Amino acid sequence: MKYEFIKNHEYLFSIEKMCCILEVGPSSYYKWKSKPICNRLLLKEKTKQQITSIYFASKQRYGSPRITVELNVLGYKISRITVAKYMQELGLRSKLSKKFKVTTNSKHNYLVAENVLDRNFIISKPSKVWVSDITYIQTKEGFLYLTTIIDLYDRKIIGWSLSNGMSTEETSLAAWKMARKTRKVTKGLIFHSDRGVQYASKKFTKTIESYGVIRSMSRKGNCWDNAVAESFFKSLKTELIYGNKLITKEKMGMEIFEYIEIWYNKKRRHSTLNYKTIEEFNNQNEIYQNVA
Repeated sequence: MKYEFIKNHEYLFSIEKMCCILEVGPSSYYKWKSKPICNRLLLKEKTKQQITSIYFASKQRYGSPRITVELNVLGYKISRITVAKYMQELGLRSKLSKKFKVTTNSKHNYLVAENVLDRNFIISKPSKVWVSDITYIQTKEGFLYLTTIIDLYDRKIIGWSLSNGMSTEETSLAAWKMARKTRKVTKGLIFHSDRGVQYASKKFTKTIESYGVIRSMSRKGNCWDNAVAESFFKSLKTELIYGNKLITKEKMGMEIFEYIEIWYNKKRRHSTLNYKTIEEFNNQNEIYQNVA
């Protein structure tokens, strides 16, 4: 420790003076300084640098589990516990979560559908179950409303809309139009949402039923029935919004686009997919299907 102190303060004080005060022989210090750093310490330093790089590349969104996976992919043999220890030493922490409000209005006179999905969130093929939800996002210029549609198979955001208002055309229908362009709508597809007016309205109902889609809705006041959609909003608000300054609607639109299309759908490692990216998950399953 004394040698390290001297080395770190050479630019402030003379080596001889520090050696004298710390009761260290100058010759012993120079001998220690001339020795190469052991491989173990070099590897630790290199690993810490890589952890820092991954942490900031993810915009401080990754904790030790996802950083560990990234390191393993890069060829580092390291455990999550060690990564967590190094992160603590570096003072790196993933962004913390906060609660958020439900924005959909379920007080209406439209007919609601039964909970056909019944929390069966593990799906073996694409375009079998899509889930959707709406949340608010605060900006300097007021609220924006984000509507998303997720394919439960690979958890990809296949349709989304960011709007100033909460009409059916701006929210659920706009997201639906993008989703059906992104993925084929198969007959018997289950579309699950909450009981909000945007999903229960005649216009939206007629639109999706014309494709042979089966409607499914969460039970009243039960957010767990749509847990996957809720989880996405929690991730988005934790990793992108909370703790940051309010920005304009235009800037927020660009941030949301980057988060969904560049980060979440392409780069983010998903715990549900065994910490694979959506692309890695789909490529792996395609290989398995071809072999079978």
